[in-house]
Amino acid sequence: MSLIQTLANVQGPSDSPFLISDGHPLTIGEVLSQSSSHLDDVQPGDVVALIGDFDQQSIADLLRLIDRRAVVVPLNASTRNDHDYFFDAAQVDWVIESRSATKRSHDSKSSLLDELRLRDCPGLVLFSTGTTGRPKAILHDMTAFLKRFETPRPTLRTLAFLMFDHIGGLNTLFHTMFNRGLVVTTPDRAVPSVLGTCKQYDVEVLPVTPTFLRMMLMSGLVPDAFPESVKIVTYGTELMDQPTLDALCRVLPGVDFRQTFGMSELGILRVKSKARNSLYMRIGGEGVQTRVDSGNLHIYSPTRMMGYLNADSPFDEAGWFNTNDIVETDGDFIRVVGRTSDVINVGGLKFMASEVERVVLGYPGVQFVTVNAKSNPVTGQHVEITIEPVSGSQLDLAAMQDYLRANLPSHMVPRRIEEAEVSVGHRFKRKR
Repeated sequence: MSLIQTLANVQGPSDSPFLISDGHPLTIGEVLSQSSSHLDDVQPGDVVALIGDFDQQSIADLLRLIDRRAVVVPLNASTRNDHDYFFDAAQVDWVIESRSATKRSHDSKSSLLDELRLRDCPGLVLFSTGTTGRPKAILHDMTAFLKRFETPRPTLRTLAFLMFDHIGGLNTLFHTMFNRGLVVTTPDRAVPSVLGTCKQYDVEVLPVTPTFLRMMLMSGLVPDAFPESVKIVTYGTELMDQPTLDALCRVLPGVDFRQTFGMSELGILRVKSKARNSLYMRIGGEGVQTRVDSGNLHIYSPTRMMGYLNADSPFDEAGWFNTNDIVETDGDFIRVVGRTSDVINVGGLKFMASEVERVVLGYPGVQFVTVNAKSNPVTGQHVEITIEPVSGSQLDLAAMQDYLRANLPSHMVPRRIEEAEVSVGHRFKRKR
């Protein structure tokens, strides 16, 4: 049975919409009423870059391409400067944007793409965030990717905050569609727009990033402008800091804050937070296994990718993946404290950048901070930080330095403090 027919059966004969886009409620039939003639020449196994967002045309194209057994590369206009690299890395045959199809040619061959074509299955290519080196092209078998949505879950109204080119955004879309929920889009991802959209459409689930939650906390709009309809806030894609979570739990006592965990290489995994104000979580799901080796989190997942199109496989012989996340354990709960690249070594004393960040964020008037290790001829490394103050406020950097000396061990105290804007990417994650 095709994906479109499966979703039509799930939605049933009712006229209830599954999508609100640009303020318009749309049923799956209305979404699929969009023209598809620009897809006529796409063949099974073709790699198709689909540039869009959670609008009705992009969703219609996505569903139809899956049913054509194409390999879809969802992209967003915000990353246009990188698109040529993405097209080459994913071996794209077609570029689809705004009902326009452009044919591309390339000489590359991939054994993974050939294997997927032999299976006669649709595919999905996502890109890593590229914190170390160029982004990696991650290939999934879309048939296996969609199986996790077959288990019924609660029917909820959910905001489409995470992006069209992100595994979390696609998870929101398919999870909601398979459970007869409602996907609500927002005109932009600024705090006032997001809160206003949630209030207007009685959104129940708000899936966002820790960076957005920090912006929301510092905006002055919570708790007064926070919608009563929102009962669940999920956060993931980057490290959450304890001061922000504590403050949110204090000002929004009726909201259930839930941590999520997933990687483009592994899929979105089932997570249970130890408590709404705890960063400890239990990772599981059908067939998922975890282990901690020398402080590093390793995961085995049946929903893992087939492999990278432009890099060697990261899996060991048994199929385990080293996430490079450093964790602390509490029974069968774990807390991510950073990545291996975040370890700072000052005179042989090792610590995580997040330990410094937590203290800095406890100082009044700080909106964001980045913590970096710099080379030092005497100690090997030292700490430098960049602070972005809350809008309209000025920081007394001398007082800040005194505060840090009083609250951090001497080897963690930054040698340099810079006041500047901290860059936030299109996925609302801080750039480090």
